[in-house]
Amino acid sequence: MTVSQPVKDHSKKRVSYYYDSNIGNYYYGPGHVMKPHRIRMAHELILNYGLYRNLSIYRPTPASFKDITRFHSEEYVNFLKEASLDTVTSFGVNNQFLTNDDCPMFDGLYDFCRLSCGGSLAAAVKLNKKKTDIAINWMGGLHHAKKSEASGFCYTNDIVIGILELLKHHKRVLYVDIDIHHGDGVEEAFFTTDRVMTVSFHRHGNFFPGTGDITDIGAGKGKLYSVNVPLADGIRDDAYKELFEKVMGAVTDRFKPEAVVLQCGADSLNQDRLGRFNLTLKGHGNCVSYFRSKGLPLMLVGGGGYTPRNVARCWAYETALAVDMEVSNNIPFNNYYEYFGPDFHLHIDQRPVKDDNTDLANKINEILQNLSQLPPVPSVEMKPLQPDAVIADEKIIVENANPDVTLPQELRDITVQDEGEFYDDELGGDDPRNEHNGKLSAE
Repeated sequence: MTVSQPVKDHSKKRVSYYYDSNIGNYYYGPGHVMKPHRIRMAHELILNYGLYRNLSIYRPTPASFKDITRFHSEEYVNFLKEASLDTVTSFGVNNQFLTNDDCPMFDGLYDFCRLSCGGSLAAAVKLNKKKTDIAINWMGGLHHAKKSEASGFCYTNDIVIGILELLKHHKRVLYVDIDIHHGDGVEEAFFTTDRVMTVSFHRHGNFFPGTGDITDIGAGKGKLYSVNVPLADGIRDDAYKELFEKVMGAVTDRFKPEAVVLQCGADSLNQDRLGRFNLTLKGHGNCVSYFRSKGLPLMLVGGGGYTPRNVARCWAYETALAVDMEVSNNIPFNNYYEYFGPDFHLHIDQRPVKDDNTDLANKINEILQNLSQLPPVPSVEMKPLQPDAVIADEKIIVENANPDVTLPQELRDITVQDEGEFYDDELGGDDPRNEHNGKLSAE
């Protein structure tokens, strides 16, 4: 059976995709819910669905110290660069930069941060140069990191760094966050500017990070340019779609963005280990389709997601939406095929759980009322263009590769993930294997 259908000529967009196979080698530690190998699993599906034939795939240059300190403090980045398991306690307790158990020190931490930031920076440069319509970095989306502090599994904020690059060529950038957690780090970075509007759809209440109330709307020059959509458990596709499109319609009409960054955290899917929403891939992916249809320069980044097999499903599906290819519901054979059982289907079903969102109409009205108070599109005096970040991307496959030719070795991940990176229930039931294996071998 064919796993994908060719893209329609009339709807083709140039789509760039940033990936480094080393990203799957990093390991937060035994029992930690953040699993970087989920990005490798998504990459496997992207390849085996044949989506690479309509992507320009790049291995991004890791971000430099100078790149990362465009947002983060030098003291903090020096700490990340020089710290090791020998000099920092495993979970960073009593450390001024790693302040809680969520953000442990692990081998290769600084290199991990450089890859994540490098992908988003390269994506921004490609969009700035008008050499792509959509740029994808599933290695990015780490939206909780602050200027001088790690938070919520995030050490460096690749999104902020990417947006700062986009602002060199775009007067107004819209940031939209559909992770189940509030995008606090990005909101905080741009809380007082009218050149970046941040919009976050997230679970609210007694839930990390505890911010993002509907009344948090920005400050100073940035007042009304932060939009928060706090939600309760169980929201379903139809309600989420109506909410998203009403809010985003008003946002785009009033703010008139010149570029969009969409954080596609997959923990807002149902069945997520930490999430409590009831979205399917189609409900989540509708947000990608919405912005694809707008024709604005679009950057897609990853984010949360703690059931790795569903994260892979989600980001592969949303890559297919980006290139406008229809993919089969049957998972193609790949290095992680067994983990998509027992049905081996791409799509996941909604759960029969209650939707606790009973006041969406009131929330929509309050948000639309705030947006109606926005002044006319701000007049931005563009200073002489700053030089673009120097990005020496290594393109590793030509666009529209011949599907009859064997995949280049560079596209294949040589290392198959250590079984210790999977939860027991992802190994097909009562499997005795567990997470004791720890550090993965490098490629």
